[in-house]
Amino acid sequence: MATAAAGGTKKTNRAKEYLKNWVPYRYKRYWLFGIVTVVALVLPFIRINGNHFFLLNFDHKQLHFMFVRFDMQELYLMPFLLMLLFLGIFFMTTLGGRVWCGWACPQTIFRVIYRDLFETKLLHLRKRITNKQQDPDFSKPENKAKEGIAILLWSVLALIAAADFLWYFVPPEDFFQYIQNPGQHPVLIGFWLGVALFLIVDVVWLKENFCIYICPYSRVQSVMYDDDTVMAIYDYKRGGHIYDHEGQDSKKLVHNVKELHAREPEAECTACESCVKVCPTHIDIRQGLQLECINCLECVDACTKVMGALGKESLVRWTSPREIEQGEPTHWLRPRTIAYAVALTIVFAALLWMGTKKEHMLLNINKTAQLYRFTHDGRIVNDYTFLFQNTDSKDHTYYFKVQGHPEIKIDRPRHPFKLNAGKKAKKIVTLEATKPLAKNTRKDTPVPIRILAFATDDPKKIHVERNTVFVYPRWDIVQKKLKEIKENH
Repeated sequence: MATAAAGGTKKTNRAKEYLKNWVPYRYKRYWLFGIVTVVALVLPFIRINGNHFFLLNFDHKQLHFMFVRFDMQELYLMPFLLMLLFLGIFFMTTLGGRVWCGWACPQTIFRVIYRDLFETKLLHLRKRITNKQQDPDFSKPENKAKEGIAILLWSVLALIAAADFLWYFVPPEDFFQYIQNPGQHPVLIGFWLGVALFLIVDVVWLKENFCIYICPYSRVQSVMYDDDTVMAIYDYKRGGHIYDHEGQDSKKLVHNVKELHAREPEAECTACESCVKVCPTHIDIRQGLQLECINCLECVDACTKVMGALGKESLVRWTSPREIEQGEPTHWLRPRTIAYAVALTIVFAALLWMGTKKEHMLLNINKTAQLYRFTHDGRIVNDYTFLFQNTDSKDHTYYFKVQGHPEIKIDRPRHPFKLNAGKKAKKIVTLEATKPLAKNTRKDTPVPIRILAFATDDPKKIHVERNTVFVYPRWDIVQKKLKEIKENH
């Protein structure tokens, strides 16, 4: 009797020692969910010099990135942003599988709020967070009422989440003004309500089926896995073979611990099914790698608690196939991860470099259909349309000059002009050739010229250069025209 008690005490102490200072991955995910949510909600409201961290504003045709404002003509940054996004996802997947899905994806965060917070903790529709396979009993009227309350609560949050999504396209300072006059902004209101309705349908009725059947990420992520990709893995060497092979088409060999020990006496799996009950995507991790697994590590927590009570290490761990199969440490630095890291560094450096090359003014030059013309006094002029745009946050006064051709003078406009912040101005420009530029008697001569436009109040910072041509007529035409003017006078 005393021996049995001593054995029980020793077992309890071993369990306590194993689980000492253990923090479930679930709690760590909750902390990260909170950080991601706060950042996503607060970031649109942060402005430096009137610019946002990220804003793709179709209303004002602007892109804000890292608190620098770019005009739509400067959207050459977007391909780099998209490359950074996809390379980052590929790199993250190669290292940690679908860690984005389980730890930062809005879909997962929304489902945790609705299922674990509303349905389980607040309304007690579900008995335990650790059992996600058992749906609420909606045959009871009180459960139907509770579900209605849960949907109502989520609808309010869905409107906030949809608004937060739109704030990265319509800044909050404009958004709140627009919704005060919904009749004048039906497209915005329609998008807002449409996104909110989608979130309600998705979270309440689609649930994790969105992750399994709709999200394309689950279909492509497997090609980025290798033997060193870290994911939730069942250690069959210790736990025993529950299925005849890996995959969803596998056949279950044992249904309880007695059957398991009859086949493998040393198997440690208790067949408690805790790892199965807790899975939000309804898979059995003991069947091996599956597309539905989102690396939430709920199964790792469940098994850690059960095996920890026995003083043993969890049979389901966040580890790599290399550690399970070969007993070797995970190779974090390998050709694939190094290649992704180098590519990410290059793209990010290019993005930062191009961001520093922002033009604080834009200039488009279009030549008129008339190649050249003679004035009444015999001067040869070319006409252009200059479209100036002040992309800075302050008003500036602009002018321009012709570089490298002192024989070409500006006839119109003759004085600098003011342009308010964010505004455009179209100017008719006339350039004059004061000396012969060519003496070709066979064809007109296009003379390449370079226009330097600048803000007269800050020419070092605000300036752009554009190339165009000055068309000089055939020399025989010039002589004939000058002769006619001389005779008329």
